[in-house]
Amino acid sequence: MKIGKKLSLFAASAFLLLNVAGCTNSSNAATENGESEYPKNNITIVAPSGAGGGWDLTARAISKVMNETKIVEKAITVENQPGGGGAVFMATYATKEASNDHMLMVKSPPILINNLKAEGNSPYGYKDTTPLAQLTKDFGAIVVKEDSPFETLTDLLDAIKADPTSITLAGGSAPGSMDHLLTILPAYEYGIDPKTAKYVSYDGGGEAMAALLGSNADAIGTDVSTVTSYVKSGDVRVLAVTSPEKLNLEGLEDVPTLYDLGIDAEFTIWRGLFGPKDMSPTAQEFWTEKLDEMVKTDEWTAELERNGWANEYRSGEEFSEFLAEQEQVITEILTALEMQK
Repeated sequence: MKIGKKLSLFAASAFLLLNVAGCTNSSNAATENGESEYPKNNITIVAPSGAGGGWDLTARAISKVMNETKIVEKAITVENQPGGGGAVFMATYATKEASNDHMLMVKSPPILINNLKAEGNSPYGYKDTTPLAQLTKDFGAIVVKEDSPFETLTDLLDAIKADPTSITLAGGSAPGSMDHLLTILPAYEYGIDPKTAKYVSYDGGGEAMAALLGSNADAIGTDVSTVTSYVKSGDVRVLAVTSPEKLNLEGLEDVPTLYDLGIDAEFTIWRGLFGPKDMSPTAQEFWTEKLDEMVKTDEWTAELERNGWANEYRSGEEFSEFLAEQEQVITEILTALEMQK
């Protein structure tokens, strides 16, 4: 099977059951009459990146819908904690915040990739969290400035093949992480040694976009939801998307897929919500119920449409099994790129 096929990371986030009877902490325990005391405090959703990227947009969409619909009565705020493509906060979340039921985190395939790659890898992965739910799926986009001399993806790939050092590619994650993989994927399938391509990492899709607009990069690989507003404003052009079919989104309807260009590959980006590793069963049950309620609302549907996300909701043991399968897939991908741990 081609690497591109395997990079179709149909992703999922979900609910991980803890088989520990009666293991609730005092702040989240049920009251004597059986009613849950959770949540006692306001909720924080952490986007482990700067503002403007996919994690940030997802966290703010969840917060907005939950607050507006009052599905969760306590206030939900978003906190940006960038660093290391999410690895810095992941270390904190897996240790110091491991039992903080009132702090959640938005994540995507880097929770697997960062833990499996060799260079700059994180010792922490999805098993150091409590996956609550996959909420969306998005796709990658190869993007240039509106005035770029590269009219097509083939133009860009030919330039890289002729002189890899002359073209700067960028993304919002470290080498070997998600943006790097989706950026390098077309080059790899085009016959370019991925190790020769010049890739510069930024902390989140927002910073990568700023680098592109500031002419510090020739092209970036990022998620579609990050670029839609820039396409509408006329600041950028999307050379290709990594979806299996063309996207029915304003300004992107005619953008070719990699398949359209003869490149046998796709890349799907999932995003989901995670709780801390030692999350109490009470809090897990609460969020399973509330997220299931949220995704059925008109307000959530509006957020999906506004951001160009596809609805893909998974929870329960099915998700946990999927994450285990994805570990194997990503290990094979990184091995092929000689980036595995």
